[in-house]
Amino acid sequence: MTLAEMNQLAFKTLMDNLGYVNAVRFFKQFETGSGDYSQDRHQWLDDVSLDEIWSDIQQRQAD
Repeated sequence: MTLAEMNQLAFKTLMDNLGYVNAVRFFKQFETGSGDYSQDRHQWLDDVSLDEIWSDIQQRQAD
């Protein structure tokens, strides 16, 4: 099955089960976004150690 065929089948399945309006609503919740996530992630996380991340996770779980 090609990607185009799979997309066609998926949309038909959604339409059959959700109806046209809700199938379109389902697709509208997704967007491709913009920017370079890898570059942004480095800006956010390069100065954060794994110990700091782990400590933050534990703190959030305790709260």
